[in-house]
Amino acid sequence: MRTYSSHNLREIPGIDQLGSERLREMELVASVLPFKVNSYVVDELIDWSDPDDGMFHLTFPQPGMLSDRHMDLLRGAGDRKARREVAARIQLELNPHPSGQALNIPRTDDGELEGIQHKYRNTVLFFPSQGQTCHAYCAYCFRWPQFVNLDGLKFRSSQVDGLLDYLRAHPHVTDVLFTGGDPMVMRTPVLERYIRPLLEPEFAHINVRIGSKALAYWPYRFTTDPDADDLLRLFEDVTAAGRLLAFQAHFSLPVELSTPVVRDAVRRIQDAGAVIRTQAPVIRHVNADAAVWHDMLERQLRLNMIPYYLFVERDTGAKDYFETPLVKVLQIYRDAVMGLSGLAHTLRGPVMSATPGKVLVEDVVTIGGERYFACKLLQARDHDAGSRVFFARYDEDVTWFDDLELVDLADGVRDIHVA
Repeated sequence: MRTYSSHNLREIPGIDQLGSERLREMELVASVLPFKVNSYVVDELIDWSDPDDGMFHLTFPQPGMLSDRHMDLLRGAGDRKARREVAARIQLELNPHPSGQALNIPRTDDGELEGIQHKYRNTVLFFPSQGQTCHAYCAYCFRWPQFVNLDGLKFRSSQVDGLLDYLRAHPHVTDVLFTGGDPMVMRTPVLERYIRPLLEPEFAHINVRIGSKALAYWPYRFTTDPDADDLLRLFEDVTAAGRLLAFQAHFSLPVELSTPVVRDAVRRIQDAGAVIRTQAPVIRHVNADAAVWHDMLERQLRLNMIPYYLFVERDTGAKDYFETPLVKVLQIYRDAVMGLSGLAHTLRGPVMSATPGKVLVEDVVTIGGERYFACKLLQARDHDAGSRVFFARYDEDVTWFDDLELVDLADGVRDIHVA
């Protein structure tokens, strides 16, 4: 694998066909938003003959990802040091910690626990420090601050003991999600140091979950990498210990499921006993098309994977470039699952991972002659609020939960019909 970043972007084979001015603009964007891609993505997944190719927009910096004001500031920054200072100021203006992530950090008398988020009552996220990068970066990633020089805003820990102590103190936690970044960038002996302690009898109630884009961006991690067999044996040990091993795979486009190596990697993970669930957000310029999602879901089902979440792009980073109105995302969801087997209806969407929790937009309904979004909290930071249905005023342009106008319709809910 060869990786490319802003430092050697111009060394990518064929990239010069974009023109020097376009490359210059891409480098400016990459000074603010993280950029990394690898030879597998470049050679196998991107259609360089198509300027609107979704994989290209998914992985490469585009001028429209920053505002005109921010681009002007970068162009006028002068030398490299000045540009870094300007870039750092811009990064802080891009809502680096959306959806109240900081509220998830557990606090004790000794201060905050590093590298842990207690997101929902049953679910704890753990950020192993060696896994806070990826084989390639998604340009929309809501965790982009993990990959830039904003050390004070990063989640990471190299100490598993803190996680174990926290689980002992919170026996109601049933799920530990290893996330990042991407835990699959770690070599197996490192990953094993974090996972193996959870196989002890005292943690028999814990499900092990791994959030990863590696199947799409570097499937060789599970097939021919030097420690691929060791990784699969670790997976087998997890399931042999009676633990549920949920591999939460991020697929954004059908082409990511098209190569022989990814199909081989999926089979090997499943043969090790893991269950693969799939998720991704709807992203303008990338996959904001029902036919794309229909194709992708069909491929996932054929590979015995379980569709899990269709997300809404979060309000961070390059959101103005990628965001899609909720109304359109809802229609994409409906059209995508239409005609597919009922097995595809495990997909929940559109879902916003917002400050209150995972908000599902169920439908557009008419109540008393007015249209509203009917929503539900699938998971809630306030555990007692989970699974509650609520309503928000219909707005065809709204793209995120914080912009919804919530309404109390207690007196009119009997007069509901689907719009």
